[in-house]
Amino acid sequence: GEEIGWKDVHRGLAGNVDGPYTWWSQRGQAFDNDTGWRIDYHMATPALAAAAVSAVVDRAASWDTRFSDHAPLVVDYRL
Repeated sequence: GEEIGWKDVHRGLAGNVDGPYTWWSQRGQAFDNDTGWRIDYHMATPALAAAAVSAVVDRAASWDTRFSDHAPLVVDYRL
C-alpha cells in the first residue's frame, strides 16, 4: 500500500477513527456494538484518491435485517 505511493481512500475520508468496519463476527453482539474488523480497503493513486468525495460502508440498519456478516465499501469520485 502506502509505502509504494498508494493511498487508503476510506481512511483519508473518515480520518483517524476506529473503523469504519466492514465485517462483524457472528459471535456475541459484535454487529450491535459495532465491534468489527476493517477488511475492505480501497487503495488508489494519490491523484485518484484526491478525487474521492465520499466513502460509505453499506451496512444494514440492524442485526436482524442484515444478509451477511460483511458489508460492502462504496466510494464515490468526482472526475
